[in-house]
Amino acid sequence: MENQIKQILLENSEALFGIQIEEKLIQFQNTRKDVEGDLTLVIFPFVKMLKVSPIDAGEKIGSFLQEKLSFIDKFNVVSGFLNFIIADSHWLNELKNMDENPKFGYSTENSKPTLMVEYSSPNTNKPLHLGHLRNNFLGYSVAEILKANGHKVVKTQIVNDRGIHICKSMLAWERFSPVNENGERETPGNTGMQGDKLVGKYYVEFDKQFNIEANEIIQQWENGEFNGFPEDSIVEFNRLQDSKVEKDEKATKGIDAKIKDLAKNQTSLLLDAKEMLIKWEARDPEVYLLWTTMNNWVYQGFDVTYKAMGVDFDKLYYESETFIIGKELVEKGLKDGTFFRKEDGSVWIDLTDEGLDEKLVLRSDGTAVYMTQDLGTAFDRFNDYPDLDGIIYTVGNEQDYHFKVLFLILKKLGFSWAQNCSHLSYGMVELPKGMGRMKSREGTVVDADDLMEDIVDSAKEMTQERGHIEGMSEEDKNELYRTIGMGGLKYYLLKVDPKKKIVFNPNESIELNGNTGPFIQYTHARIKSLLRKAENVGELKDVSLHHEEKEILKHLSMFPNLIEEAGKNHSPALIANYSYELVKLYNHFYQAVTILKEENEELKNMRLVLSRNVAKTIAQGMRLVGVNVPEKM
Repeated sequence: MENQIKQILLENSEALFGIQIEEKLIQFQNTRKDVEGDLTLVIFPFVKMLKVSPIDAGEKIGSFLQEKLSFIDKFNVVSGFLNFIIADSHWLNELKNMDENPKFGYSTENSKPTLMVEYSSPNTNKPLHLGHLRNNFLGYSVAEILKANGHKVVKTQIVNDRGIHICKSMLAWERFSPVNENGERETPGNTGMQGDKLVGKYYVEFDKQFNIEANEIIQQWENGEFNGFPEDSIVEFNRLQDSKVEKDEKATKGIDAKIKDLAKNQTSLLLDAKEMLIKWEARDPEVYLLWTTMNNWVYQGFDVTYKAMGVDFDKLYYESETFIIGKELVEKGLKDGTFFRKEDGSVWIDLTDEGLDEKLVLRSDGTAVYMTQDLGTAFDRFNDYPDLDGIIYTVGNEQDYHFKVLFLILKKLGFSWAQNCSHLSYGMVELPKGMGRMKSREGTVVDADDLMEDIVDSAKEMTQERGHIEGMSEEDKNELYRTIGMGGLKYYLLKVDPKKKIVFNPNESIELNGNTGPFIQYTHARIKSLLRKAENVGELKDVSLHHEEKEILKHLSMFPNLIEEAGKNHSPALIANYSYELVKLYNHFYQAVTILKEENEELKNMRLVLSRNVAKTIAQGMRLVGVNVPEKM
């Protein structure tokens, strides 16, 4: 509709305005609720060229367009705004077209370039937590929205399966895991514990023992026992101790924290973990076998969690493989002058000319850093997929600087595709006041599996209290509880703009009223029940539309453009909130008119067809945010 009006104005601009106008002058907006109309054209850009008042300009343009376009039934002008009243026949034709299209709103499959969406990207030293839920739901949804826009999409993750973090879990398991009567250490098999949670348990244990040893070192230093410690650490400790004189409490705490970090660097545990990492990179057989064993425990645990989340991946990448490619890129960059080596042997890149700083890409002991593996991973992906047009990295906003540097380094290495890499930066998930922060090292992380299970249990309790599940099998009931619980959780985490942080309240996510997943699911189930009762829906005929029906049709007609906008902005929130507005409009319509008891058969059929397409659009929209909608509820 907007495009047709735009085309007529551009084609006839010289006759209408005396000059050829630019497309950007043609601006539409939603009609004000207190004014009659379905679409508004802003007149102010044309007033000067027509040399008349805004009212007269609107009348002239309105009359011209009404004569040219049959779907404009009437128009009115308010100040500098031309409001079009669109004919019922246009809306009914729109309804007919969307009813005949099972994938209404979606573009032709694989009609646009290939894009890769990275999400999840966990560390193999701990289970997935609340923050991973937003990450996975967001990445998966963006991938589905891009597919709906016609892109071929590759869903992927990089598994951070190497580095000091996994070595800490490995070392702690070796040192502190109890031995049973069969002489076996703890495993998922002999404990029944999910593999990622068992490994995470020893990451927490490492931190506990790490802190104990650090405190013992501080105690030794305070007692003047410095034998065996490096001279520079002793000098720094004494300097920090002396600086505490006459400092206030806050400053003293800050100095104590620096002393703690100094002591941690001298613990045997950390030194042994670093030694283990060096051995791992050298493929020491014993270390490599332990690493493989514990990582496999974690992967099995992750698979369980991903299945519960309802997310999947087309291709997995592993840091243990891509860091090697990254190191090769660094060596190549050293030769061509992109990187430089410092006296201690570490390798850096100087980005000060770009307003950034120097960035480490290889440690002095030759081990890789995150940047090394990210360089290698990006290269590997474009090598694997020659038709790949770009990568979208779904990673929290605390990594904004990291990705700015990554893309800049890739460009400096001469990869033209680097300009098509983007960071989908999202806000953190916070807990309501009093519930603390998520810290996996301290064992206070909000475990993703536990949270999903709790929410499904709450959905079960809520559904049983409400009733309406008589006659359902236990299997169907359990599926419904999961559909409601997971739908509520996903919708809650995706209805907020990705850039904004979320204060997550589990109880609010499954409420049946307000902007929630279950509210939308319930409306879908209500429409499906209505259609079952109707049994047969007749042919769509020309009828007069009520205000409520036109409002729904206007909203439905926006769905294709909304999907396009959500794809461009990488924002599932646009889809979620569109669906909520659609449901509100339908519920108002449902209360305002009769449907099954309507005596006019043609009007009844139209309302049933309208209801059918609202249900279809709800299901299509919710599928894009990973939410299932039930037939009964």
